[in-house]
Amino acid sequence: MQGRAGGPNAAPGADAPEQDVEAPRRKKPGRDANLPARTDGDKVPAKRRKAKVPDRVAEPDAEMTPKRPVPPPAMAARPRARHRAILLTFLLFVALPVGVAAWYLWNRAEDRYASELGFTVRQEEAPSAVDFLGGLSNMSSSGASDTEVLYKFIQSPELVQSIDAELDLRGHYSQYFDTDPVFSYNPAGTIEDLTAYWRRTVRISYDPGTGLIELQVLAFDPQMAQDIGNRILAESSRVINELNAVAREDAMRYAREELELAKSELRTAREELTSFRSRTRIVDPGADLQGQMGLLTTLQQQLAQALIELDMLNSTSTVNDPRRTQAELKIDIIRRRIEEERAKFSGDGAIDGEGQDYASLVAEFERLAVEREFAEQAYTSALSAYSGARAEAERQSRYLAPYVRPTLAERSQYPQREIVLALVAAFALLAWAVMVLVYYSLRDRQ
Repeated sequence: MQGRAGGPNAAPGADAPEQDVEAPRRKKPGRDANLPARTDGDKVPAKRRKAKVPDRVAEPDAEMTPKRPVPPPAMAARPRARHRAILLTFLLFVALPVGVAAWYLWNRAEDRYASELGFTVRQEEAPSAVDFLGGLSNMSSSGASDTEVLYKFIQSPELVQSIDAELDLRGHYSQYFDTDPVFSYNPAGTIEDLTAYWRRTVRISYDPGTGLIELQVLAFDPQMAQDIGNRILAESSRVINELNAVAREDAMRYAREELELAKSELRTAREELTSFRSRTRIVDPGADLQGQMGLLTTLQQQLAQALIELDMLNSTSTVNDPRRTQAELKIDIIRRRIEEERAKFSGDGAIDGEGQDYASLVAEFERLAVEREFAEQAYTSALSAYSGARAEAERQSRYLAPYVRPTLAERSQYPQREIVLALVAAFALLAWAVMVLVYYSLRDRQ
């Protein structure tokens, strides 16, 4: 009994089944069956032979590709320890501070009232004659430097101490310290602490361009807030008046000093001239000199007449005539008088007890007269300058111009609970998020 073809009893030389004969040969990897067979004449590049890189990578058969095992489905997410820690930090650093802040704002924080005021410093200058002629007028201009002074003064301990002495700021702002220590003042603080609290309570804004100062005064009572605003306005007006006084004093000080110096010089010149007149007994040397010149002229005329009379006696009388002797004696006396009068005009003759002549007296008198005249002119100029400086100082004046009087609040505006709570929540959440990000960054590095 013959077995089946391809069975186990088949002879070795027996023909193979038809399917085995016609089955194609197994393809070698890296060789495409569609390409023609390479002959011996074809040359393979040296680099490809050396690297043994196949001409084309054949696509693997789908049947020969091993199948990957399908992974099991993912397990349900479970909270870990770090998740619980992050949740705990969120409760500690975000939820707890927000809750404490909300409780404090709505249960412990006291209402505060705001009084608003605004003012500026104006400088008024009266128009001069030139402005009237030209039809121009310079009205008022803002004093920027004065507003800067007030801006610093309102924040100074001097103002705080002055208002505290009148309105008892310590007692008012520390009355709720036991229940509201955040927004109240510590009664055990010093003047520096009170000044720091004042700068938190009195909010000031200053515009250098327009010179406007606006204030918002906070207090636990609306009437107290308005009273503090009125005191700030009064103290600022006092400072402006002091600035006016200082400006006037600076403008008039130099003119006053020049006037006092000119007055002193004029007094000295007049005293010296009076002393000269008392010493020489000559009120006006010029007038006295004219009298002396008139006397000398008269003596010369008398001398000429006496000489004529002597010539007439010489022609009509004898040598022993007594009239001739008298004429000669008269001529001698007139000549001596003339010589004495002329000696007064030179250094040989003295007309006072100090041996001064007319030339020295006239020179001294002219010097004193010139000094007195110069002193009078200097005094007149200094007096005119002083009058002008005083008029200019009175013409330019600064004054405080409030455009918003201190208001009286009808409802409390502070503390702004919603805004404060939102800020606390935002900062707490931001800090917590930064902390978590830093933690995960350090964990990923490990």
